[in-house]
Amino acid sequence: MYNSAPARAFRLLSISAIAFLLFGLVCVQTGLAQEERPSSAATTQDATTVPQYIVIGFLGGFVRHDNLAHSEVQLAARLRKDYPMGVHVETFESYHEERALKKVLKLLDTSHDGTLAHGEKQNARIIIYGHSWGGSETIALARDLEKNGVPVQLTIQIDSVTKVHQNDSLIPANVSQAANFYQADGRMHGQSKIVAADPKRTKIIGNFKFDYAGKPYNCQGYPWYDRIFGKAHTQIECDSTVWAQAEGLIRMELPAPSPATVNHAAQP
Repeated sequence: MYNSAPARAFRLLSISAIAFLLFGLVCVQTGLAQEERPSSAATTQDATTVPQYIVIGFLGGFVRHDNLAHSEVQLAARLRKDYPMGVHVETFESYHEERALKKVLKLLDTSHDGTLAHGEKQNARIIIYGHSWGGSETIALARDLEKNGVPVQLTIQIDSVTKVHQNDSLIPANVSQAANFYQADGRMHGQSKIVAADPKRTKIIGNFKFDYAGKPYNCQGYPWYDRIFGKAHTQIECDSTVWAQAEGLIRMELPAPSPATVNHAAQP
């Protein structure tokens, strides 16, 4: 009775139904797993949409990048304290622009594939500042970033002294905003006027002149020859008023630091 044709057909039908049901469950589980697991393309896209805040400072002359007697290094230290995460701050000697360029491009390469995608370039938030030869290197770095298709949020030159084969008065079109602080006293003085290569793309915040004639010299930690050969040029570098304005411009381009970080930084 159980080996009859209808019984065999019923058993085959039951087995097929069970198999179909199991197959359906497997497909559902697989689909859920695929939905929960992001694709590699999505992961890469997310990485390139994260803004890369980078602040680069250049010292003047042959001053070391970590000499805390100089305002450029002091500013970098304050920014690092307020932004322990999310903002990369680094200073370089005035003759290491190529090294700075390599570092910036490496930081922007969030996918670590050796090339910069469009998103990695356009999400760059780069600020560059420098004094003396460092001011000239500031514009040189901005110009090299332009060649790589990378925008620059802000450049700040403080008594910028033109280096050989460089033009620190013409701001490249990849720079959104530029500011110039200078003095005109003595033999060594900075670039008095910067202009935009493309005024539609670059805003010149201003060319701000400072006068140190008759003002006492109060720069501590500088070598004796700076006072003799470049007194006013050194004074603008250690002028807290100048650097407060420069720092204010920089912080306007950065995200607000967390209250916990600021409170911690304010503690003795």
